[in-house]
Formats: sequence, structure tokens, C-alpha cells
Amino acid sequence: MSDAFRSQLRALPDFPPDLPDFDPATAPSDPAELFKQWLDEALAAGVQQPHACSLATADGNGQPSARMLILKNIDDDGWHFATSRTSRKGQELSANPQAALNFYWPQQGRQVRVAGAVVELSAEASAADWQARPAADGGHNPDWQLYSIRAAEIEFWQARHDRRHIRHRYGS
Repeated sequence: MSDAFRSQLRALPDFPPDLPDFDPATAPSDPAELFKQWLDEALAAGVQQPHACSLATADGNGQPSARMLILKNIDDDGWHFATSRTSRKGQELSANPQAALNFYWPQQGRQVRVAGAVVELSAEASAADWQARPAADGGHNPDWQLYSIRAAEIEFWQARHDRRHIRHRYGS
């Protein structure tokens, strides 16, 4: 690539002109509550698919990979997502049950990162999730697995134009 391409990238705007305020001192003690607040604010700001996130996994040798998926739920079991056990990410989770989710809402200059151990949820919960999919044909998919990240760390990140971005962490 040329210097012109580098210059083109550097000239692109980083953040919208109006960014929301965020004071970590007023954040709720429950990170799921803050996430739900930020999700509602993303929806109000017109963010398309605010429940979409990047899932980062690594295989047994530590080779990382990432892809986009949809958050299914947050409850006492953790942060839910689903995939086929036979997919690349399913195989990676079997070999190395650790993962991270990253949500990005560019209209607000916000990111949320969730990292921790991954567990398989029950066959019943997985089947119910498969049936609830918009494209479900009514059949059963025995390879479909609902997973949960048991968050060891959650970080909320708010961009600022002065580059003194705000990071608010829960966990280790």
C-alpha cells in the first residue's frame, strides 16, 4: 500500500461530533445493568444490530480467530451466544473454552468487552434457542449449542475527542 492509502485512512473521522457523557462513578454495580442501559441508548441513537458482537476464540494451539454473532441473553449463567458444535468456533471452544465478546457502537463511540470461561448450556436450552431463530424451519439441529461466557472481566469504553477515553472495568 502507498502513503496515499495511509493518508486516506488517517483522514477518516474517528468518532461522531456528539459523544454521550459517561461518568464511571455513577455506573451501576451490576455490569449487565450498565450494558442494558448502553444497549437501550444505542437503539435510541439508531444503531443497527446493537446486539451484534465479535466473538474471539483460540484453538488448542492458541491460534486466534474472530467472527460476528448475536448476543442471545444475559442472565445468571452469563452472556449467551450460540453456534454449531461442528463449526470452527465450536471446535475451538471445545479445545479451548475461553472467549471474548466485543460490542462496538460507532455512533456513540462506545465499546463493551466481555471475557471469560465458556460453558455449554443444556441440550434443552440449545434446542429452544434453535427453534426461536427467525430462520428455523421447525426441524431439530443436534449440533446447535447455546454457550455462555462466565465473565471474568467486563470493560466499558467511552471515546472522547480529547483522546482521554474512559475505561470502566468490572472483574479482574
